[in-house]
Amino acid sequence: MATSTRQMMSESKKGSRQSSYFALVNRSLFDPSFPMPMLIILFIAEIVVNLVVIVKIKYTEIDWIAYMQEVEGVVNGTYDYLQLKGDTGPLVYPAGFVYIFMGFYYLTEYGANIRLAQYMFAAIYMLNLLVVFDIYRQAKRIPPFAFFFMCALSYRIHSIYVLRLFNDPVAMLFLYISVNLFMRSHWSWGCLLYSLGVSIKMNLLLYSPALLVLLIASQGIKGTIKHLTICALPQVILALPFLATNPWGYIVRSFDLGRQFFYVWTVNWRLLPEEVFLNKYFQAGLLLMHVLVLILFFWFKWRPCIPSLKFQWSSKGCKPNLSADQILYVLFSANFIGMCFSRSLHYQFYVWYFHSLHYLVWCTPYPNVLRILLLGVIEFCWNTYPSTVLSSSLLHVSHLFILLGLWLVLVKTGSPSAKSQKDSSIGKVKMG
Repeated sequence: MATSTRQMMSESKKGSRQSSYFALVNRSLFDPSFPMPMLIILFIAEIVVNLVVIVKIKYTEIDWIAYMQEVEGVVNGTYDYLQLKGDTGPLVYPAGFVYIFMGFYYLTEYGANIRLAQYMFAAIYMLNLLVVFDIYRQAKRIPPFAFFFMCALSYRIHSIYVLRLFNDPVAMLFLYISVNLFMRSHWSWGCLLYSLGVSIKMNLLLYSPALLVLLIASQGIKGTIKHLTICALPQVILALPFLATNPWGYIVRSFDLGRQFFYVWTVNWRLLPEEVFLNKYFQAGLLLMHVLVLILFFWFKWRPCIPSLKFQWSSKGCKPNLSADQILYVLFSANFIGMCFSRSLHYQFYVWYFHSLHYLVWCTPYPNVLRILLLGVIEFCWNTYPSTVLSSSLLHVSHLFILLGLWLVLVKTGSPSAKSQKDSSIGKVKMG
């Protein structure tokens, strides 16, 4: 009888342990407030993946040599932007790019040590991943299993970092660090890092309407002016040698908003004939749509999302400690709108919104299967080279679904629909 009792107790303890293990695994996969086990595993895996990619897959030269030629001109004493160029054309990036890549120039034996440059960009990839993971850890919106789709499944993203050595990932690292600082209410430091990112590549200006809204909501008009000054000063200070030599040449080259893109590289507009793609009226129409949708989101989505958004001089009544969802929803949706109406998206531009897509799709009221499908279709489109009518059409359809979902989301609570919550195991996260 005693033996039978002991067996029953042993089986009960075993069942309890199994139940605990199952609960831990379930929580590690589906609980947005418990992402650390998955993040640690993926981070370690990403170190291995990047090393394998560097060692096993052949490096492809696209812009690295041109970058080195452009900064070499500055090293040799040329400060006139109209005279700085490389094999792929003139230097078209702001001054921060010159200083960052001048550092790479010296560290990689004047750009000749490509393998070392690849390891440096792998380090940038891993640091960016750490920052993004921390952003999402604070947001508590994405179930941990979704991070798998952010890491191992994207060949294009790994390629952009360690096989192509584009400047886009460097700019995005500064952007995500600034977002992390905003979430911690370090608005001055965040604005400084954001400005440094803009000084590397001006695509970060897509975030500027949202940042203006967040500054007004958290700092008031007076504080906003102060923080905009913080944003402006690095642009002037970094550019001083070039502005002193040829100010007009620097401005028209480094911030050339009218630059024409090549049809051969477009990812999003292959469904149109080249003459339409190059048509000025078509491009003006895209800009008009971009501005219109931004205004609609500001009025109907961002304002209800941030009740403290009041146009007042002082910060009295403002809320400097905005929630993670208030900051991310506004910033990431503004950038996404810019991507939707871009005149052209090139393959390296994928990094402009890749790490924010997972937050955006989990803001939509869609079930998990559709969210994952959207991420998969977008990945397919960006991995189709050269782009086709099908791939560019699917990319626009996916963008439209996400944009519609962001419009339908209940921004006052920031939570998906009840059905979606049950499907994704995400609880309410208030945005208001």
